[in-house]
Amino acid sequence: MGHDHSHTHGITATGRHRKRLVAVLAITLAVVLVQVVGAILSGSLSLLADAGHMLSDAAGVTIALMAAWIAGRPASDQRTYGYQRAEVLAAMGNVLILIVISVVIFSEAIRRIGSAPEVQTDIMLFAAILGALANVASLLILHGPHRESLNVRGAYLEVLGDLLGSFAVIAAAVVIKLTGFNAADTIASVVIALLILPRAWSLLRDVVDVLLEATPKGVEVQMIREHILSVEGVTDVHDIHIWTITSGVPVFSAHVVVEDGVLNARGADQLLDKLIACLGSHFDTDHCTFQLEPASHSEHEAHQHA
Repeated sequence: MGHDHSHTHGITATGRHRKRLVAVLAITLAVVLVQVVGAILSGSLSLLADAGHMLSDAAGVTIALMAAWIAGRPASDQRTYGYQRAEVLAAMGNVLILIVISVVIFSEAIRRIGSAPEVQTDIMLFAAILGALANVASLLILHGPHRESLNVRGAYLEVLGDLLGSFAVIAAAVVIKLTGFNAADTIASVVIALLILPRAWSLLRDVVDVLLEATPKGVEVQMIREHILSVEGVTDVHDIHIWTITSGVPVFSAHVVVEDGVLNARGADQLLDKLIACLGSHFDTDHCTFQLEPASHSEHEAHQHA
């Protein structure tokens, strides 16, 4: 017997914050253009690295927006959860972009070791400060929703890395301007490349958890089991499964063994309402399924498998 109180099919966490992502995309693309021009005019590798990093952010946000649109398509008999996992695949693509960008930057930095070219620090400094201000604006736009969606979180982490990258470029420009130490530009580009990798790893780990249908973070299965057992009429609970379809769409299912006398039409309905209320107070999901089993049937199964 199943009881599914689902009311939000097709609405993913990324989809709810699509306008924020569009705003961040517009800001990011504008700054990329300024930084690329600035890198060409100034000869700064670190500024070009920061522009490349921001371009990867723009690509990631674009992928996330496309995935949110795909994920909003209705479910069908062939895809009963619709296309919501498209967001997770987009997050994986975002990880790969981050890794490729970091490798390219690091390789170019190694090539420049020992032959750092002269850098026009005024242009470099102006473009880096502009990038930092844009990143702060993007962080403010994404703050809050980044806790709900893998793709929004990915964008948030990338923008945060961009901000740190902009600080590295600003620091390099100041050092070069004051001391003439042009290698500071190459060092800053290496720092930017290294900043990308931990964020890529963090996002990759979360994506793998979703794909492997791991229990969502912060959910204590034993606590949920104990609360279900505390519901009047319940004698046992087994086959508990908790996983995530995509960000903001957790799913729960369990087999609940109940006293035989409870399984009349009215009693079963009341019990299911109690179970839904109990689960809702400890685990935020609209996607839950309980299979009710009479105690006599459970004992029969145990005897058969003995």
